Amino acid sequence: MQGATLSRWTMSYFALACLMLVAGQGLMLAGYGYPAVAVGAPESLALVHILAIGWLSLLMAGALLQFVPVLIARPLVGGRFAGPALLLLVAGLCSLVGGFVALSGAIDLPIVLLPLGGGLLLVGFILLVAILAATLLAARPLPLPARFVAVGLAALVGAALVGFVFTLALSGISDSLLLDRLVADGVDLHAALGLGGWLSVTAIGVSYRLLAMFLLAPEMERMTSRIVWWAASLAIGFVAACIPVILLAVSGVMGLFSAALLLTLAAVVLYGSDVAHLYRTRKRKQAELNIRATFAAFGALVLSIALVNLPAVRAGEGLAAVVYLFVFGWLTGLGLAQLYKIVAFLTWLEAYGPVLGRAPVPRVQDLVDEGRGRVLFWFYYGAVAAAT
Repeated sequence: MQGATLSRWTMSYFALACLMLVAGQGLMLAGYGYPAVAVGAPESLALVHILAIGWLSLLMAGALLQFVPVLIARPLVGGRFAGPALLLLVAGLCSLVGGFVALSGAIDLPIVLLPLGGGLLLVGFILLVAILAATLLAARPLPLPARFVAVGLAALVGAALVGFVFTLALSGISDSLLLDRLVADGVDLHAALGLGGWLSVTAIGVSYRLLAMFLLAPEMERMTSRIVWWAASLAIGFVAACIPVILLAVSGVMGLFSAALLLTLAAVVLYGSDVAHLYRTRKRKQAELNIRATFAAFGALVLSIALVNLPAVRAGEGLAAVVYLFVFGWLTGLGLAQLYKIVAFLTWLEAYGPVLGRAPVPRVQDLVDEGRGRVLFWFYYGAVAAAT
């Protein structure tokens, strides 16, 4: 971990992310949002953004602040701005959710909260991207995992910009026909840039390094890994190209989007082969719980991408179930599995790193109870399968 230091804000991002996950799950349990109301209802949109931004994006941001320096063996540039970025993101999310609540009519709140939240989130994400991009630029040429992160950051900017445009149209501040057209036909693109580009591509890039590190497997750039990067980058490019096509009201959106889905499926299959290769070449005989729990997340990724490539699934009610599997089986499952190790690892570094070699210290795995954790992961993935 040459050049890497502990990020003082990572645990704060993680803590707030976990609170948002519990809040989102609580709302779902109470029947708030889909399927009690339509997928596009304001209640559903509020719930989706609590989970996508509050849980998944804050989790990913906190992880990147700690692990981008690990990926490139360089210190974080502008780390002091991570705190203001977190404040902007939390304030933006609260305003955005308040705007959706106002849109639903449940509480009499000013609708201006919607574009205010979108603007704060856009500024917060741009600040976060600036920190990470400046760090990456200082280490060119980038290793392959870091190139995945760079693509994911580009997708994040695109998703945040499109989301801000949506808030302008939904709040009535702008009555542009172009924006209305984008809101009507661009929701899938917004979700693909966020869930697929920002969260998934970044997660894949970081996982290449984390899996090798936790499994003690040799780190090498395989041809399949490079193909995964190219396929994922092209898929995001096709999704981004759909936006001007929609704005110009010309045909071709379905063709571009279908091509992006096929490229994504190819990338996922090859990514799976890379993960299997890392596991087979590991030096650690017994994989720890965080690795074993990750395998179910990989299975959810492959299954959800295979299903979403079927036109019958995309056109029917089954799409909501597939998105649920993708969000909670793949992204949340991966996040929880790695948090189980990362939080213990960072805690160990903080508490015992300074006295290492001068006093007895526990192992990282001694800070967790794998027996209890194993039961909880079985319970979690079983619940995800049942809900799907």
